[in-house]
Amino acid sequence: MPAGLVALAAGGFGIGLTEFVIAGLLPEVAADFRVDEATAGWLISGYALSVAVGAILLTAAVTRLDRKRVLLGLMTLFIVGNTLSAVAGSYETMLLGRVVAALCHGAFFGIGSVVAASLVAPARRSAAIAVMFTGLTAANVLGVPLGTLLGQQLGWRSTFWAITAIGVLAFVAIATLVPRGAGQGEGSASLRHEVATFRESQVWLSLLVTILGFGGMFGAFTYIAFLLTDVSGFASATVPWLLILFGGGLFVGNALGGRAADRSVSRTLVGTLAALTLVMVGFALVASSPWPAVIALVLMGGFGFATVPPLQTRVMSWAGEAQTLASGANIAAFNLGNAIGAWLGGLTIAAGLGYTSPLWVGAAMAAAALLVTLGADRLAARR
Repeated sequence: MPAGLVALAAGGFGIGLTEFVIAGLLPEVAADFRVDEATAGWLISGYALSVAVGAILLTAAVTRLDRKRVLLGLMTLFIVGNTLSAVAGSYETMLLGRVVAALCHGAFFGIGSVVAASLVAPARRSAAIAVMFTGLTAANVLGVPLGTLLGQQLGWRSTFWAITAIGVLAFVAIATLVPRGAGQGEGSASLRHEVATFRESQVWLSLLVTILGFGGMFGAFTYIAFLLTDVSGFASATVPWLLILFGGGLFVGNALGGRAADRSVSRTLVGTLAALTLVMVGFALVASSPWPAVIALVLMGGFGFATVPPLQTRVMSWAGEAQTLASGANIAAFNLGNAIGAWLGGLTIAAGLGYTSPLWVGAAMAAAALLVTLGADRLAARR
């Protein structure tokens, strides 16, 4: 494995921790700032929207710059944002810190995907991208549960100080291990050509599948701490350990999804989206039974993250030689979907439909993603 992939995974670990750990600490943060669940949820959905903006605007601004230097600049932004969150004295300041940290997220994974793909043979591109996203899944296996536990024991601010330290370590790893000029010859084009790739309908269809498919899973995950305690009956102290199991599902799903996508992107997407839909329906039905709920939680994470490598590979493949902005746009799509899923889930909870309602919303979004995938594949076959 190229050492540069390890450095990219380290950056992904820190960014993944920032994005996901807040879900386990949402009750504590909401209580500290005296806001309700739906308002606290904006610390997640607001982050996701900022990722979407950063993924497009920042990626477009730096598309012709040295990609290693860009990655280092993005990690600096990440460190500043998490420091601001750690010292926040109000909900508004906390939200600002989340927004600043989020701006680096989309561009990092968008450019990082191109760099990762450039470090291996073409037949291993999906697997290389999966290695980078392994940092994201490892954040869920170890980082999120431990970060949640740390926040519950020492206060949620301690978690964000720990994330800041991880950001510094990731900066050093990228500076040391990513080769100079990595990815400059892969999918590199002028900004005009990068923008022109969006004339391809399959790029837009790929983005729509990402919004619906991954957004459905993440929207269900946003309020998982409330569901596990209020519906499944677990104690709040148990949540970090349950998130370890969820993270294990993410880790396995990401690895298997990358391997499967190197054989067939289309079949991998269809299979994982269909399975994800069924799992979330099943989760909603068994949520009040503790151990079936745990099994469903793990499966939701596994099938949800198995979609990531094929989704990223699909949009890059259709972008041809102008992959950088399309790759960043797909990261934006991931997080736009996250924001929509979290927002819709919050609406259903506020409407009194209960903490299982985000699972039904997620299942509907995943089913829609499956239908769009089938339609896009038929259109591609005709061409």
